[in-house]
Amino acid sequence: MARRKKSTRNTKMRHLIANLNPRSPVSEQYRTVRTNIQFSSVDEELQVMLMTSAGPGDGKSMTTANLAVVYAQQGKRVLLIDADMRKPTMHYTFRLDNLKGLSNALVGESPLKDVIMPTEVDHLDAISCGPIPPNPSELLGSKKMEQIIQEARDIYDIILFDTPPVLAVTDAQILANLCDGSILVVRSKQTENEAAENAIESLQASNTKILGTILNDRTKKESNYYYYYGNN
Repeated sequence: MARRKKSTRNTKMRHLIANLNPRSPVSEQYRTVRTNIQFSSVDEELQVMLMTSAGPGDGKSMTTANLAVVYAQQGKRVLLIDADMRKPTMHYTFRLDNLKGLSNALVGESPLKDVIMPTEVDHLDAISCGPIPPNPSELLGSKKMEQIIQEARDIYDIILFDTPPVLAVTDAQILANLCDGSILVVRSKQTENEAAENAIESLQASNTKILGTILNDRTKKESNYYYYYGNN
C-alpha cells in the first residue's frame, strides 16, 4: 500500500468530529446512521455503498468521511474511495497526497494496492481521486471499475464511495449500478424539496437500492452538523 504523506496545508484541513470527539452528540448521530443502515437491509449484505447529494454544499463529503470513521471504530475494515473526480476533497480531510489515486487505477497505471493509503484512523484506508481525468463518467462505468470493486470486496468489510451531486452529472448514477445501495445527503433549509425528489428519481433510475436519506444541519448545538436518517 502507498504510504500516507502528512500535509502542511492546515488551512485545507476539515475536521472529522467522529474521530476527534467520538463521545459528542454529533458522533452519536453518525453511529445511529450506521445502525439504521445495518438494519435497513437485514436480508441482503451491504458491503459497497455510494453517498451522493442533490447539489453542492449539502455536506456529502464530510458525512461520508465521518460515516467511514464510525464504521472503522466498530472494528470493520473500511475503504473510503473519493470518486468525485471533478471536485475531490477527501485528501484534504485526511491530509493525504493526491498524486496517485482512483484515476490511476482506472486507466491501468497503478494496481489497486498501490493507490490505497492508510489513514490516522485504525481500520480505515482511503483512495484519493488522483489526477482529475477528462472523462470521469466513462471511467466510473468501465469494466476496470467493476474489477476494482470486486478486488476491494475481497479485502474490506465496508466500501464507501463519495460521488459528485447526482443532479449535476451522471457519475453517481453510473457508479450506483455497481453498488449494493445508495444514500442521499440533503441539507436542512438549503436543499429544495423538488431537488431532493429529482435526486431520488435519478437514483431510482439506476440499478441500486436507495437505503435512505441523511438530513444534514437540522439543528446546531455543539457542532455545525447534526444528522438524521430516514428511509425513503
